[in-house]
Amino acid sequence: MNSRIPSPVNTGPFTDLRRWLAHLSETGRMAVIREGVPLEHTLAAIAKRLDGQRAAYFPKPGGHEVPVVSGFMSRRAWIAEAMGVPEAELLQRFRDAADQPLPWREVPTDEAPCQQVVHRDRDVRDVLPVPTHSEHDNGPYITAGLVIARNPSTGIQNVSINRIQVHSKERMAILMLPRHLWAFYNEAEARNEALDVAVVIGIDPLTLLASQAIAPIDSDELEIAGALHGAPLKVVKCLTSEVRVPADSEIVIEGRILPGVREAEGPFGEFPRYYSAREHREVIQVEAVTHRRNPIYHTIVPAEMEHLLLGSIPREATLLAHLQRSFPNVLDVHLAVGGVGRYHLYIKIRKTHEGQPKNVICAAFGAHYDLKQVIVVDDDVQVHDPLQVEWAVATRFQADRDLVVIAGAQGSVLDPSTTVGQDFTDGAPPAHLQGLSAKMGLDATRPVVYHEHVFTKVRVPGEEDIDLHAAIDSTRRIDFLAAATPGAAP
Repeated sequence: MNSRIPSPVNTGPFTDLRRWLAHLSETGRMAVIREGVPLEHTLAAIAKRLDGQRAAYFPKPGGHEVPVVSGFMSRRAWIAEAMGVPEAELLQRFRDAADQPLPWREVPTDEAPCQQVVHRDRDVRDVLPVPTHSEHDNGPYITAGLVIARNPSTGIQNVSINRIQVHSKERMAILMLPRHLWAFYNEAEARNEALDVAVVIGIDPLTLLASQAIAPIDSDELEIAGALHGAPLKVVKCLTSEVRVPADSEIVIEGRILPGVREAEGPFGEFPRYYSAREHREVIQVEAVTHRRNPIYHTIVPAEMEHLLLGSIPREATLLAHLQRSFPNVLDVHLAVGGVGRYHLYIKIRKTHEGQPKNVICAAFGAHYDLKQVIVVDDDVQVHDPLQVEWAVATRFQADRDLVVIAGAQGSVLDPSTTVGQDFTDGAPPAHLQGLSAKMGLDATRPVVYHEHVFTKVRVPGEEDIDLHAAIDSTRRIDFLAAATPGAAP
């Protein structure tokens, strides 16, 4: 693989999907797969094997005319590059955009590439190449669709990514967790009204990332996308509703989430790398599909790096901002990949008082209910390196003194361990018991005051400044066997 990667500050931000894909291709990070790869399992298998190394582009998958792309946001460094900042400034750049959103700018239909082609009364499965990913998935799933809806009371939009099972010509089942879209739908359903939605597939990397921002209920993530772009995002009104969508999108599915209707959805392989159960979910009735001429379909392979990073980086930015409001000495945070980018948080602090890490742990658990384990380390530990974090736990943590356990707290409903030991003869536990979890915090910090060098991290002076290229004599060879022969000349 060509590892040549241009300096991020000279190339970004990338505000157009096709320009970003072209950039990956030009720098050896796009694999073009042979034509006709099956949409059922094989496409996802190839994308998974390339995960974090190269994005994958699939021409004519399953004989479909619309190509599929996957994995174009599967490394943290790539995401920083797309934003146009060094990796160390990634969270701060995202925070700045979330704090200073830019209102979008509406354009007419004739200026919106996403409405160049319009389909009505067509089978979604014929129009779009929707893959089936994991072994036990109950059919094809849209996994990279931005679901955009308007608050029935205020008209302000929300953007999220939800898994959507395409199970008939014009019906799709959707999983809504208890967040903003779910709240919008509950309000609409209480009025016996459908909730208008748009499912946007194929969008620039910055808007894709902005869709995952942890923002208040009446904050439109498309405005955060505009701030990341450095200019108001162009949007267009849907043909069948008042929902506004990014005008430069590849594909838009317009529809309505029906009141009082539930249909079977699942099982589906989710981000914890387990399957969620088959249950009855809310249903989207498709009204129209619009797209660019020659569109590109984006799919995310569940539980792989593109999936995990898109969820974890916006959460990290939000968690860091939340913690620094009360603890300015919090320096950095990281949602570990081993904790599926959601459940395990590492926090770096410059410790000033004994007991302070435990306060930080409690504040972190209050910031997001998904968190299950929090480890606090000192400022000499790199939180993005799990080996360093484990070293801190091994040498600075004692369970009888430094462990915090909180029982019976709200956790992730997608964590299968939360239902262990519960016996529900009718299948899934009732909603009010789903995700009931224990939380664990580990204070892996050294004492503020300690004797001499007991807790001083070992280092060799000048190790950071060594230029190995200059130090190594690549022209010289030593004949070790000759030097070891008795009587040989030195």
